[in-house]
Amino acid sequence: MSSTAAPTLTVRVLLFASYADMLGFDAVELSLEAPATVGDVLDHLRALPGGERLPPKPLCALNLTHVGSDAPLSRGDELAILPPLAGG
Repeated sequence: MSSTAAPTLTVRVLLFASYADMLGFDAVELSLEAPATVGDVLDHLRALPGGERLPPKPLCALNLTHVGSDAPLSRGDELAILPPLAGG
């Protein structure tokens, strides 16, 4: 008997500052149908209460490397969604 279920992958998502305030949590593990991208995670977050306030293109870091929304995800990845940064 073979399974026809699509493979899934789990990623850890970290939210900082105002993004954590908007969504009401600073970290969550998401299970997504593979293949998945950073954009898929953003779509999932936008569907949650408060998520509609996320900007169209937030700064994202996948395993500590800045990436765009088209970056592919792998099982066990860590994705940080970062608010605009200011420095001096």
